[in-house]
Amino acid sequence: MKTNKIRTAILSFFCILNSLFLFGQVTTEVDTTTIKIGEQINYKIKVEADSTKLVVFPEGQTFTPLEMVEASEIDTIRKDIKFQLFRNYALTQFDSGGYFVPKQKVIIGDQTFFTDSLKVRVNTVEVDTTKQGLYDIKPIIEVEKSASKWWFYLLLVLLIIALIAFLLYWFIWRKKPLTEEEEIALLPPYDRAKLALQKLDEKGYLEQEAIKDYYSELTLIIRKYLDEKVYDRALESTTDELISRLQLLKDANELELEPDTIRNIKSILKRADLVKFAKSKPDFELAKLDKNTIDKEIDSVKEKLPEPSEEEKLLDKQYREEQERKKKFRKIVLTVAIAGFLIIATVVGLGIKYGFTYLKDTVIGHESKELLEGDWVNSAYGYPPVTISTPRVLKRVKIELPPQQQEQMTMTTFVYGTLLDIFSVAINTTTLNMPQQPDGSEKQLEENTIDLLKVSEESLKGFEEKGAKNITVKRDDFTTPNGAQGLKTFGSFTITIPNTSSEIDAKYALLFFKNKNVLQQVIITWPEDDTYADDMVERIINSIELVEKTKEETSN
Repeated sequence: MKTNKIRTAILSFFCILNSLFLFGQVTTEVDTTTIKIGEQINYKIKVEADSTKLVVFPEGQTFTPLEMVEASEIDTIRKDIKFQLFRNYALTQFDSGGYFVPKQKVIIGDQTFFTDSLKVRVNTVEVDTTKQGLYDIKPIIEVEKSASKWWFYLLLVLLIIALIAFLLYWFIWRKKPLTEEEEIALLPPYDRAKLALQKLDEKGYLEQEAIKDYYSELTLIIRKYLDEKVYDRALESTTDELISRLQLLKDANELELEPDTIRNIKSILKRADLVKFAKSKPDFELAKLDKNTIDKEIDSVKEKLPEPSEEEKLLDKQYREEQERKKKFRKIVLTVAIAGFLIIATVVGLGIKYGFTYLKDTVIGHESKELLEGDWVNSAYGYPPVTISTPRVLKRVKIELPPQQQEQMTMTTFVYGTLLDIFSVAINTTTLNMPQQPDGSEKQLEENTIDLLKVSEESLKGFEEKGAKNITVKRDDFTTPNGAQGLKTFGSFTITIPNTSSEIDAKYALLFFKNKNVLQQVIITWPEDDTYADDMVERIINSIELVEKTKEETSN
């Protein structure tokens, strides 16, 4: 029996010695336990371990209620066959009072160690108002928005319009220089005939012995002139028919032609017919003589033509004006047709590429689209902070709590829009006040003090109190990009617009997170069947980040 007692005592001694040895492997140091608001405490953790052991230091905001501002890199010093590892943490707090730095977990190999908790005091900053100067409140500073590219797109559109206008002017409206053929066509019939006779010699038909071509063009000149001034079927009539018509006009005293004129024209036309059918080949001198004869007879016909009456002159003027109006009308129709085609082609092309609904909303305007494509704001709200990206800045609103609840909790709320605005975003942070223990320290709350499911149900009751009905509810676990776990409640509802009988269908998403005594809520509502709002909400939810949930480890 005595031997067993001795054995038990020896084992107890070694266990105590071993525990003291293990505890001695992790130690902490602080430079001070009393600071002023906003000052920092340098909290150092020292670990002594074998070189083969993996050491894991605390990470993230494990020092709550103090805030970890910065964690240094791990320093290592070799001591014989062991390593000494050091890591410094900068801690701060912005509210005065007494706080406990919770126990910190350090893992060495497969063993877990905890540091001692540490009480610190945060004092207010004393200000002597008798020595401190008083100053007026500074005015609000205007913050310039990021530069928009609307002017670039406007300039691009104006340049395209200017280019199209220039092309329309150049090819349609511009008074183009006349070609030689067009200038000749505008000459009076007499001048055209005289010019054609002059150019006949320049073509060199006689030098090339092309007597047939020479007479064909010579007779065409006299026929065209007679067709325009005397007989409007001169070009399609035979020689006999044309001469008969001229004789008839002379006999009727409608055209006082000389007998020699009719005779000379008949003679030359007959000779031309013989040449045409290869029944005659006059010499070149006769051909030149015939050309001179036609020249003189054109002058003779011109002299015998009666002067146009005032009525004929008026009709001719009206005809020219009518032709000018028709020409201008054709230009207008062509311009409108081209512009219409370009507009339709542009609309169809943009509609195929971006969608006709998107194109309509861009031209006419759409509130959700403007929010989605505007300048977004990425900011942190509340404490612990909820970082979120939204199309507009959320404004802080003060919610009055009943006196009894004011003793139990504090609440901060930031919102954009309301439930009646259909699109709205709200962030609410509720902090439950920790009850005090007899020694002055704060009592830790139970893990299940905040029931996210019950909070979700209360939020939906709030929707109903504001007029929402036909509420559908779905729930799912939610994880933020930085790993914070929470509850997501989402679905749809119908709400009646105040002072009207119209109802609007909308969607909602409620995100709930808890961390010890803190409840964080993100509430989003948006119109149903609005693709731009759907994209906005997806972007907002994907941007949510908050401090990862940590548990204060304890050991018996």
